[in-house]
Amino acid sequence: MYFCLCRPQPSREILQVNVLLSPQLRSLLLPGFIIGLLCLMIGLGSCSKQDQVKIGFVGGLSGRAADLGLSGRNGVILAVEEQNRKGGLNGKDVELLIMDDKQNADAARKAVTALLKQNVDVIIGPMTSSMAQAIVPLVNKQRVVMISPSTTTEELTGIDDYFFRVVASTSHYAKHHAFHLHDALDIKNISVIYDLNNKSFVESYFQDFSSMFEKLGGQINQVETFSSGSTASFFDLAQKAIGPDTEGILLIANAIDTAVLCQQIRKIDPAIRIALSEWSATEKLIELGGEAVEGVLFHQFFNRNSTAPTYRAFRKSYLERFSEEPGFAAVVGYDSAKVALTALAQRNNRTLKETIISISKFSGSQGTIEIDRFGDSSRKTHLSTIKDGQFFILNSSPDKN
Repeated sequence: MYFCLCRPQPSREILQVNVLLSPQLRSLLLPGFIIGLLCLMIGLGSCSKQDQVKIGFVGGLSGRAADLGLSGRNGVILAVEEQNRKGGLNGKDVELLIMDDKQNADAARKAVTALLKQNVDVIIGPMTSSMAQAIVPLVNKQRVVMISPSTTTEELTGIDDYFFRVVASTSHYAKHHAFHLHDALDIKNISVIYDLNNKSFVESYFQDFSSMFEKLGGQINQVETFSSGSTASFFDLAQKAIGPDTEGILLIANAIDTAVLCQQIRKIDPAIRIALSEWSATEKLIELGGEAVEGVLFHQFFNRNSTAPTYRAFRKSYLERFSEEPGFAAVVGYDSAKVALTALAQRNNRTLKETIISISKFSGSQGTIEIDRFGDSSRKTHLSTIKDGQFFILNSSPDKN
């Protein structure tokens, strides 16, 4: 899929001039007119290519996890449109090329290869850790910066490469989650259900969570896995996970599958504690989960009730542009694009990688985004729940890991 944001092109009425001429005059003038018009169009085309900054976006825009990709894409679109209304970047239009990775490694590699052939200046994406694992080698080989809005796997942490991100790694969220469940809620026995389709993220999250939970004295009773979109019975998964000693269940899956799993769990045990990873905390979770997701617990960086002027301005623009509330994916998509645009405007004779590392601190929609020399980021974490069909923050952690 291709999407372009740039200056308006000349009116198509110029192509209809010949209808106003007499047949005789038209026969004399038309060949020269066409040649001249073609030259004009070629000139405009070559000029527009030279006067454009190209940004690629790759994310899952179809399938069961599409809510994440579509929301992230919208955040990027909004940032690019705002930049073009300001006159672009140093007088150049910003062109946005959008690709669907279909949450499939082969499709993701093809999408990134297509973007690299277009000589994009930077790529925003992907939205999931498994897709990042598949495509980071491609951007590293071409030395093209990739800024992921929501990839958190530890497998890409602390590496000097061309992969950057605007959120903290899984250890930040998972360890806070384990600590709260064990110490604050006195949950000592927990079961886990996770989706193998985003293996890089879920296994990273599970390892960080279980390591901290067991270090604190807790026990992982049962671990059940499934592949999103398969014929797996979620009721059977829930039954296997809920043992006689199970005090809580941790779900690491996308919003749709998490909503269905919550419904099946509540059929078996309406009172059991359900904890989630930040991956599933999108508006789709509430829409599909209904009463079954009331009271679930998760840690994430996004504060939907933020009063920061930058977020209020972003939210207003997003509502006007897309007629819906922004979720966390929209925020990080927007923030990723703003980081890219800020660095592109200031790179001068430096590489984009050098520029991002040099700037280090960027203005995000909900506060400062600090990126280290490995491209890793940290943000404040909020313990959150769902209450009366709304996301609700219970408390917040410090900004640093």
